[in-house]
Amino acid sequence: MAKVVFVGAGSTVFVKNILGDLFLHPAVPSEYEIALYDIDAARLAESRIVVDALNTRYNDGSATVSVYNGLEERRAALAGADFVINAIQVGGYQPATVADFEIPKRYGLRQTIGDTLGIGGIFRGLRTIPVMTAIAEEVAAVAPGALLLNYTNPMAIVTGATVDYSEFDTVGLCHSVQVCVPDLLQELEMTADRPRWTIAGINHMAWLLEVRDGETDIYPEIKRRAADKNRLAAEDPSLRHDNMVRYELLRYFGHYVTESSEHNAEYTPFWIKARYPELIERFNIPLDEYPRRCERQIREWAEQKARVLGGDSVDHERSVEYAADIVAARLTDTPTRIHGNVRNRGLIDNLPAEAIVEVPIMVDGNGLNPVRVGALPTQCAALNQTNINVQLLTLEAAELHSKDRVYQAALLEPHTAAELPPDQIVALCDELFEAHQQWLPTYR
Repeated sequence: MAKVVFVGAGSTVFVKNILGDLFLHPAVPSEYEIALYDIDAARLAESRIVVDALNTRYNDGSATVSVYNGLEERRAALAGADFVINAIQVGGYQPATVADFEIPKRYGLRQTIGDTLGIGGIFRGLRTIPVMTAIAEEVAAVAPGALLLNYTNPMAIVTGATVDYSEFDTVGLCHSVQVCVPDLLQELEMTADRPRWTIAGINHMAWLLEVRDGETDIYPEIKRRAADKNRLAAEDPSLRHDNMVRYELLRYFGHYVTESSEHNAEYTPFWIKARYPELIERFNIPLDEYPRRCERQIREWAEQKARVLGGDSVDHERSVEYAADIVAARLTDTPTRIHGNVRNRGLIDNLPAEAIVEVPIMVDGNGLNPVRVGALPTQCAALNQTNINVQLLTLEAAELHSKDRVYQAALLEPHTAAELPPDQIVALCDELFEAHQQWLPTYR
């Protein structure tokens, strides 16, 4: 009987999506073991109620569900795992994420999401790495044949740390690739009978390299419509939309990027600028979006929890996440194609070998089989490299417990460097070190 372990199972909505997908997948055997693990006993209990309801409704109750709480039970939860799904958030929304936004704001440094790059992404990575490396070491000890599916951001940093500390298969997973082309075509009011595309790069900044409808190249029409949409929005503010930054990146770099404008606005130095506040409005950039999203999700879950605990049924429809397809492919040896984040070992020629890259991967009974992409367009690789610099320095900082490496990561972070002088960047880092000290080892 296969064993699926969900680490960070207090993330109830995400647990519902991933495990609900498993219950609905026709190729996943109905009898398997699910181990839910979290350090928050109350939220873990809530997730158990939801998973039990889904198991009963969609899987005839055939899966065995158990819960594990606290650091002392983590190894037992992981023991014998075939699949480890990770969705932890170290420090939670309050107080850690709030500090990631409020402290930089005092320096005049604004963010939208702060979970992947930027000063927020750096410190989110620093506080997550120690926990993830400990989990990886335990998986290597008690479940060396497991496949670890990492959903925790910052994706490249956390996946990089996990790969460094393990011999088992690890892949970082996101949903930006699978929704990229369908959403883009819908937004531009285009249809494609046989859409085909190639995407590669890094997480949250992977590039749509080509897109076709059968054998017809539809990229020129995409570019024309995107340019027209942004031009009309510039002429009429009522036509501003959520993808203005991505369409501008498409205009200047020649390729569409997979992740949202609100993300990419803070991965580059062009958009969020105190000297040019009109850019925020012009390109419809939602500052402080992640805190608002967290508050909204907290409210929505409180309402949903009340209904579930009151006896309402728990519904689920298949999500776009890859986890269920990966489990099915591994268990049945039926190949499936995903996009995932893995170490760049000859996969993308013009990015560093030690970088974590997002590429097509074939999954079957043998595990992960990444696909070689070759070279990215030079300008796309160059923009990726500005983010990779920060990711690699953050990983090195965590390994060495080096404040200097953290400072260097922040000094090279595109948005931070565009807004603040070096001495203020260092002072900001020192304040964030103090705010996050309970989750960090001693940095010198």
